[in-house]
Amino acid sequence: MTKITFIGAGSTVFAKNILGDAMLTPSLHDAHIALYDIDEARLNESLSMLHTINKNSNDTRATIEAYDNRKEALRDADFVINAIQVGGYKPSTVIDFEIPKKYGLKQTIGDTTGIGGIFRGLRTLPVMLEFAREMEEVCPDAWLLNYTNPMSILTLGVLKATKIKTVGLCHSVQVCVPELFQHLGIEDDYHLDDFQWNIAGINHMAWLLDITKNGEDFYPEIKRLAAEKANPHPDSVRFELMKHFGYYVTESSEHNAEYHPYFIKEKYPELIDRFQIPIDEYLRRCAEQIKGWEHQRDEIVNNGELTHERSREYASYIMDAMTTGKPTVIAGNVLNTGLITNLPQDSCVEVPCLVDKNGIQPTVVGDLPTQLAALNRTNINVHQLTVEAALTLDKEKIYQAALLDPHTNSELSIYDIKAMVDELIEAHGDYLPTYH
Repeated sequence: MTKITFIGAGSTVFAKNILGDAMLTPSLHDAHIALYDIDEARLNESLSMLHTINKNSNDTRATIEAYDNRKEALRDADFVINAIQVGGYKPSTVIDFEIPKKYGLKQTIGDTTGIGGIFRGLRTLPVMLEFAREMEEVCPDAWLLNYTNPMSILTLGVLKATKIKTVGLCHSVQVCVPELFQHLGIEDDYHLDDFQWNIAGINHMAWLLDITKNGEDFYPEIKRLAAEKANPHPDSVRFELMKHFGYYVTESSEHNAEYHPYFIKEKYPELIDRFQIPIDEYLRRCAEQIKGWEHQRDEIVNNGELTHERSREYASYIMDAMTTGKPTVIAGNVLNTGLITNLPQDSCVEVPCLVDKNGIQPTVVGDLPTQLAALNRTNINVHQLTVEAALTLDKEKIYQAALLDPHTNSELSIYDIKAMVDELIEAHGDYLPTYH
C-alpha cells in the first residue's frame, strides 16, 4: 500500500485534483492518504470531500485520514505533496503588495520572484525545512513533490539544506503550447499530436526552444501570426518578449511582466495599457476566491454526488511511474547538475525528466541560446540570494536579492530598496525568523 501525505491539505480544490487523480490511478487505488493542515476546519472539509470521491469514484478503496500531528502524518510516507501558503492572503500577501506600492513598486502576482517572491520564499522555506527534516527522521526515502511558490527558491532551498529527494512541479510547461495556439487563434486548426517541441529554462521562465509539425519548423508561422496581433491582447507581454528575444516563454504574460525590467514602469505608465498588464492581479484573485468559497464549498464539500476526472497535474503520473515502473516524462524543477550548461550549477532549473522506478531522472539540455540564459540568470540571482538569506539568516543577503531583482532595481534606488526590505521584515513579524 502506497502512503501519500498531503501537507497543506486545506487547499481543498487542489487536494481534489491531486488526490482525486491518485484515487483514479490503478496502482494507487488503495493508497493510504494522510492529510495535514494547520487550519482544522479546512482540513476537515478536504477530508469530507475526499471521502465522497473515494466512495463515488474509487469504490472506497483508499484509506483517508486527517492528522493533527504533522510528523505522524509523514511517518512511513512514500510521497509527500507540499501545497502550503505561509501567512495566507492576510496578512502576508497584502503586506507583500501594499508596502512596495508605497515606494512606487507595482506587482501583478508577486509569488515567484521580485520583492513579493523574495518574502514569500523567506517565510515559507523555514516551514518546509522543518517538515523536510521530519521527513529525514520518519520517511527518509520519500519523494517530496513541491507545488508551492516561489517554486525555484523553495525547491532549491530544500535540495541544498536537506537530504530529501525533491522535485518542483508546475503546470506552465504542460499548458504552454496549447495556450500559445489559443492566443494565436489557431487552436481549432491543428492537432497537437502532430507537433513535437522542447522546453527548458527555469520555472515560469522556461523557453519553447523549438517546435516542429511533422518534422518542419513551425516557429516562423508562430512569429508571423504573433506579429499580426495588435496590442493589447491577453498575451501581449509574451509576444513582445518573443519579438525581441526570439522565443516564447512558458508562464503567462501577467507573471512575466514583473520578471523583467521592461513593462511595469512608473516613468512610462502607458505601457500598462499597451500590454494589458493587470496590476495587483493576485490580490483580486485571492479576494474573489475567498468571496466565492461559500458557494464553492456547497459544490465540492457538501455535494454527496461529487466525482472526479483525472487531471493533467503531474503528481499521480509520477507516483504511478515510480510504483509500477511504467515510464512517463514530466517537466521537473531540479538542481542544475550540468543539465543546462550555461546556467549556474547552484541553481534550480526546469527540464524534461524521465520518471520510472529509478525515480526522477533529468535530461541534459546543453546550452540555451545566449540571450535566454542571460534572462534566466537575472532571476536565478534572486533565487540564490534568497535561499542564502534563509539558510544563513543574514539580512544583507535579503538586501542583495532585492537589489539584484530586475524589476525592483529598474524602479527604485538602493536606499529605497533597503528601506522597503526593512519595512517588510518588520511588517511580517513572527512569520519570519530573526535576521542579523
